[in-house]
Amino acid sequence: MTRLARTPFSVLDLSFVAADGTGPAALRSTIELARHVDALGYTRFWVAEHHNLPSVASGAPDVMSGQILAVTERIRVGSGGVMLPNHAPLMVAERFKVLEGLYPDRVDLGLGRAPGTDQLTAHALRRRQDIAPSDDFLDRLRELMLWDSGDWPADHPFRNIKVMPVDVRLPPIWLLGSSGYSARLSAQIGVGFAFAHHFADHDVLDAMLTYRSAFQPSERLAQPHAILALAVVCAPTDEEAEWLAGSVDLAHLRRARGHHDPIPSPEEAAAYPYTEADRAFIRRNRDRVLVGGPAKVAEGLERFLETTLADELMITTAIPDLAAKKRSYELLKALQAAPVEA
Repeated sequence: MTRLARTPFSVLDLSFVAADGTGPAALRSTIELARHVDALGYTRFWVAEHHNLPSVASGAPDVMSGQILAVTERIRVGSGGVMLPNHAPLMVAERFKVLEGLYPDRVDLGLGRAPGTDQLTAHALRRRQDIAPSDDFLDRLRELMLWDSGDWPADHPFRNIKVMPVDVRLPPIWLLGSSGYSARLSAQIGVGFAFAHHFADHDVLDAMLTYRSAFQPSERLAQPHAILALAVVCAPTDEEAEWLAGSVDLAHLRRARGHHDPIPSPEEAAAYPYTEADRAFIRRNRDRVLVGGPAKVAEGLERFLETTLADELMITTAIPDLAAKKRSYELLKALQAAPVEA
């Protein structure tokens, strides 16, 4: 059995808004996709937190997770992730304990330390909080874990506050990262780690292998579990996949220039007047996107698994056509049942 055949596959979906679509349609598409991949046998379905981006319809992963859990049967659902500095840890604990109480053993709590938006919007999100002068992610993470364990110091003022439902533990915690910081911290505190290769500049091997080598077992997790998030566009042929991936290429180019427009169609991408500099950017960015038919994509996935030692692959497919996106996930899952010969 190949490494690809025995590796769990999961999904990350950001509720991207299509250029010819609407925000509500994007939200409904995410829920429909979750039902589809649940039936296909995917392991997890994560949704993210972004703010003030016209290309992303949801900034509320807890709300979306609840909606998805209600219409799926077995797939784990969670945040990829909650941007902890935007929230009071008590609120995060309450919301995810409610989800865990309603859907036991099906919820994941992924946490990030970035704002998920621009600095002005981050200020608007946090201005009613007691803002620390520097990065306070670690303090918030410690507080969140104390709300779960209840192991406050004897003289701590929060010791007598109960997080409801009191007889439910928080779901498994994962730290998300695009640098080495979260890899080291995840290993140190003994939780799962997910690396965002689909947008990270940091070396993927450094992050993934550092986490594995430095992992310290904990009450939460006995063995390291590293998820590698990859951008993939798969179609029956290499040519069709390249056509569909034009949407990804143009969206990435625009984001690099600070424009977070809705996701363009392949037709709009094909008609765009690219400069030579634009094309060079797209070629470089393709190092973070696997595009092709099943055989080509399988080869790329196997290469990533062999080098990173990932325990799980989490696939994101940022194309606007829901039918094509669903088919991409079907083709990927089929690779595990009957790996394609290159």
